[in-house]
Amino acid sequence: MPRYELALILKAMQRPETAATLRRTVETLMERGAVVRDLENLGERLLPYKITKHNERHSRGAYFLQLLWPPTVTECFHNSCPDDVQRDASVFDLSIVVGLHLDVMS
Repeated sequence: MPRYELALILKAMQRPETAATLRRTVETLMERGAVVRDLENLGERLLPYKITKHNERHSRGAYFLQLLWPPTVTECFHNSCPDDVQRDASVFDLSIVVGLHLDVMS
């Protein structure tokens, strides 16, 4: 089963707002049948360039990496799942990367 990594960049917020945004993101993926196996906080740091979203300029962001297995690629990624996540005002950017092909889930 292919493993996917979802890299998220969120705007710099307090811990409760960040947790709520991550919860919404995970719930959106799980509603479409994805299994979220891991969530890694990569920390808050300066963005490589300033981002303007919803008429606000941001120079810092919080980076997160989610490890997941979708039921099928079409169901989760091509039927507006990334669009639903990216519509969230707290999400700057997301990238989906195909990982290794794993025979046994660990």
